[in-house]
Amino acid sequence: MAGMTFQTVVHFIQGTFVRMASKGRRGPLIAALLAFMVGLPCAMMIPPLDRDESRFVQASAQMMETRDYININVQDVPRYKKPVGIHWLQVAAVKLTSNVAKRDILAFRWPSLLGAALAAFACAWGAAKAFGTRVGAKAGLLMAVGFMLSTEAFIAKTDAMQCGLITLMMAALAQIYLRTRDLGRDAPAPRLFWLKTVFWLALAGTIMIKFIIGPMILATTLLALWGWDRRIGWAKYLSWGWGLIGVALICGPWIVAITVATDGKFWVGAIGHDFASKLSGGSEGHFMWPGYHLALLPITFFPAAWLLGGAVQTAIVRRHEAAIRFAICWLVPAFLIFELSPTKLPHYPLPTFGALAWLCAVSLNLPLKLWAKIVNVVAGVIGGLVLSVLAVAGYALYGNSLSLLFVFGVVASALVLGGLGGFLMWRGLKRTGFAFLLASGILAHLTFVSELSTLSPLWISRALEKALVTAHLDPRQGIAPGPVAILGYSEPSFVFAMGTKTQLLNDDAKGAVEALQDGRPLFVERDFEPAFQAQAKAAGITPHAVSQVKGHNYNGHDQVLTLYNN
Repeated sequence: MAGMTFQTVVHFIQGTFVRMASKGRRGPLIAALLAFMVGLPCAMMIPPLDRDESRFVQASAQMMETRDYININVQDVPRYKKPVGIHWLQVAAVKLTSNVAKRDILAFRWPSLLGAALAAFACAWGAAKAFGTRVGAKAGLLMAVGFMLSTEAFIAKTDAMQCGLITLMMAALAQIYLRTRDLGRDAPAPRLFWLKTVFWLALAGTIMIKFIIGPMILATTLLALWGWDRRIGWAKYLSWGWGLIGVALICGPWIVAITVATDGKFWVGAIGHDFASKLSGGSEGHFMWPGYHLALLPITFFPAAWLLGGAVQTAIVRRHEAAIRFAICWLVPAFLIFELSPTKLPHYPLPTFGALAWLCAVSLNLPLKLWAKIVNVVAGVIGGLVLSVLAVAGYALYGNSLSLLFVFGVVASALVLGGLGGFLMWRGLKRTGFAFLLASGILAHLTFVSELSTLSPLWISRALEKALVTAHLDPRQGIAPGPVAILGYSEPSFVFAMGTKTQLLNDDAKGAVEALQDGRPLFVERDFEPAFQAQAKAAGITPHAVSQVKGHNYNGHDQVLTLYNN
C-alpha cells in the first residue's frame, strides 16, 4: 500500500466500479454519484454555519490540535451531546485532504457528502432488491436530489452520515425480512452472512454517530412488522448473538473511555440534559406542534413532493405486499415519533425518507386515482412556491444584483421546471416528467444555495475575518499579536476561522480593554460600546477604530461590530 501510485488507485476504483455495475449496482452507484455531485458545489461555496456545524468542526479541529480523540470540547467547554463518530470521520477527512491549520471547511464536510451518497446508494440498493432495478434506480435518484438530504450533504455535522447509515441498515434489514419472512420451519437457512454483516455494522455506525436514533428506528420497524404480520420468527435470522457482540466491540471502547475520562459526566449531559430536554420540551427554543414535519414535507422532500399522493395510494393499495409493508413500517412509526416529540427541526425525519422514496418510485408504475394526482400537484406546487418565496425574501432583505440572478434560477427550476414535470406526469408521460422533476430538484437546490452564498450580510464571521486581513491585524499573518478578542459576538464560526485561542469576551468590557492594552486586535459589538468606552476611559486609553462590519446574525438580530487596535 505504501508504494501504491495515484494511477494504481484510480485503476482500482475504476475496476471496482465496473465490477459493481456489472452486478446490477449501476442504479445505486449513479444515485450515490448524483447525491455527491449535488452537494459538492454547495459545500465549496457556503462558509461555516452557526451554530451546530461550527461547533462540530471546531471540536474536531481541537482533537487534532490536542491529539485527544476521546474528549469532545469547544474551546474550554465540554460538549456532552453526541458521540465521537462524526468527529473521527472529520479528523480522518482533514488528515487525508488538508491540515487543521488551514481551517478548510470543505475538508470537514467530506463525511457529510459521503453520508448523503451512502443514503442514495442504500436507498436504490434496497429498493432494487425489493421492487426491481428500475424502481430501485428511481428511488435512489429521488433520494439523491431531495432538498433536505442535498442540504445536509454540505453541512459538517451528524445528520447526512446518520441518514446514510440508517438507510443502509434498513436496506439490509428489508432484504433479510423479504428472504426469510415466509420460510417454513424445515426450509434450509438462506445465506445471509454479508447482509447481516452490513446490517450490524451500519447499526453500530448509527450508535457512534447519534446514539439513539438508529436503534429507535430499528425497534419501531420490528415492532410494527410484528404487530402487522402477527409473527416475528424471521428476526432470528439476524444472528443477534454475534451481531450484538460486534456492536459492543465497535462502540464499547469509546463508551468506556469517555465514561472514565469524564467521570460519567458525558452521560449526564448527553442523556440527562440534551436528550431529556428534547423529550420534555422545546430544546433550545425548537418547540413545534405535531404536524410540523408533515407540513414541511413538500419542501424537505422536494422535488419528490410531486409524487407524495402516489406514495400514499401505493401504501394503501399495495399494503399487503411484504416490501410495501416493510416501507410503511419503516416510515410511519418513526415519523410519528418525530412529530410527537416537542423538539423539532426540519431535518429530524430525514432517516425515514428512504422508505418514502421507495413508495414514490413504486407509484410511478401505478395508474393513479384522481385524489392522488391532486395531492401530487398540491404538494409539488406548495414546495416550489415556498422555495421561490424564500428566495425572493432573501434577495429583498439582504441580496444584490447577483442574488437576483439566482432568484430567477430558483423560480424557473422550482416552479416552472417542477410544474412542467408535474404536468407531464399528470398526462401520463412519466419518464419525461420524472426527468424534469430530477432537473428541477438539482437546479432549484443549486440556485437556492448559490443565492444564499451571495447574501453577504448573513456571513458576519467571514466579514470579520476579512476586516482583520485588510487592516493587517490578522495574527495568522504574524504581524499583530494574538489571539483576537471580541466583545458581544460569540458565534463559533469566528472561533473556527481564527483559531481555538480566540477570546470570546461575551459581556466582559474590562477584558476587552485588557486585550487592547496587550496590543491585540479587538472587535466590539454596538450594544456593548458604552460599557467598553467607559472602561477604556477609566484605564486611560483611547481605542483607535479601524473599520466596521455590519450584518444580520441569523441566530439573532442585526449587529454592528467595530474593529479596534491600540
